[in-house]
Amino acid sequence: MNPLARGCFAVFALAPLLGFVPTAQADAPWYTQGQFAPTQRIEIQLTNDLGEERRASPVVLTPEQLPMLRGAQALTITLVDPAGEPRPAPDHERQAQEGPHGHLAEANGRAVDYQLDDLNADGLWDELFLQVDLKAHETKTLHIYLGFQQRGWNPHRTHAGIGSYMRHTVPFWESEAVGWKLWFPTDADVYGKREPLLMSHRLYGENLDGYAVSRIDPAMGSDIMSVDDSFGGGGIGVFDQPSRPETVSRPRFTPNSDQENRFNGNGLTDTRYAFEVVTNGPLRSMIRVKTLNWDSGFGRYEVEQLYTAYAGQNYSTARVSFPTFKPKAACAAWAAGIRRHDPEEISYQKGGVVITGGGENVRNPDDKDAVQNAFRIDYAGSALVVRDIYKPRYNFWTERQGNHVFRIEPTRDGTFEYMLAAAWSEGPNLKTADAFRDYVIKSAREYNAPVRLTGMMQQSR
Repeated sequence: MNPLARGCFAVFALAPLLGFVPTAQADAPWYTQGQFAPTQRIEIQLTNDLGEERRASPVVLTPEQLPMLRGAQALTITLVDPAGEPRPAPDHERQAQEGPHGHLAEANGRAVDYQLDDLNADGLWDELFLQVDLKAHETKTLHIYLGFQQRGWNPHRTHAGIGSYMRHTVPFWESEAVGWKLWFPTDADVYGKREPLLMSHRLYGENLDGYAVSRIDPAMGSDIMSVDDSFGGGGIGVFDQPSRPETVSRPRFTPNSDQENRFNGNGLTDTRYAFEVVTNGPLRSMIRVKTLNWDSGFGRYEVEQLYTAYAGQNYSTARVSFPTFKPKAACAAWAAGIRRHDPEEISYQKGGVVITGGGENVRNPDDKDAVQNAFRIDYAGSALVVRDIYKPRYNFWTERQGNHVFRIEPTRDGTFEYMLAAAWSEGPNLKTADAFRDYVIKSAREYNAPVRLTGMMQQSR
């Protein structure tokens, strides 16, 4: 797989450049937990190149970077922060509640959560995912201990799922503060929570109206994004009409689609979609969306997107690939956009970052009979970030409610990546427009300067 397809926060380094030593003696104290006293570990160093602190920063490591872990099973790995505070021995009540898989007393560090994710469903892990806190210009040491052990419950802080939601298939992905769903199969709805929790399983499992869930539990929040015929909280398209160079072709608006209802009709003659849960927590959750048989009238395309929600973050990311990209015009380019909030009281655009938001009356746009009362919020904000390496060019597209759109020139490997972010004034965090703007701009800096793997050594005792 091309490194660009490895993830929005992937670390790009090869083992020979990292001082890899097959086996070396280690002087640093060794981690233990109960009777678990491993004799093999891999020491890794992760570096923050930014002159500012970063929190819960995603890190992706690949089998190419950790060749000694190829084929490893998740219960044979224990990830430890040697500077972390060890857990004390559990009392009887906690041990009885957690059973034989709860943490026991630790020494010389603290076990932290991670994921071994199999992205292509071949039974082998493709990415080891973790999150780290780093000070400005800090290099942090972590240890990957080898040896089978079954202790360490890992509560989920993200969720991804697919459900029959109001009689059609809808994928969901969320963190504790904010979530996304594809009511329309190409453009994201956004829902904000009032308290940190996971609730999309209730939305699709109980078929709850996202604009009315507060009647059941106010903590679940509300849908905060009207999509309709716009890009909503995030969507993609293609600039492929030479006579209208600022117009974007989109998968659900084709010569054969039902323009009035904003859905494609027949999958044999028009665009069709397929959804898949790739991984589901605890730290990140992924949905794969395939767009097939898309004929814009100006070209034929197939697109695959891998949406990811991250623990502790108000953003999600998308890895986009075009297995088929056959425009009629040689000047065709890709598009990623979000709907402009109206009224737009928050507005920011610089480089590959655009932020929009404002106060509004939140109401269900499909509620033509006005049986649901709207409620006023101080602000709802959304943002789109395209990584600098793709050299995005900003456009404002006046059609379909007005959308902020980036133009991305096709890449050699047919892929690009972007970030979506959202927050609202009634959420558990980022309650002000200024806080949301600052968060997005800082997250964009981190997105463009991923944490790097700068050292690695296999050790034994």
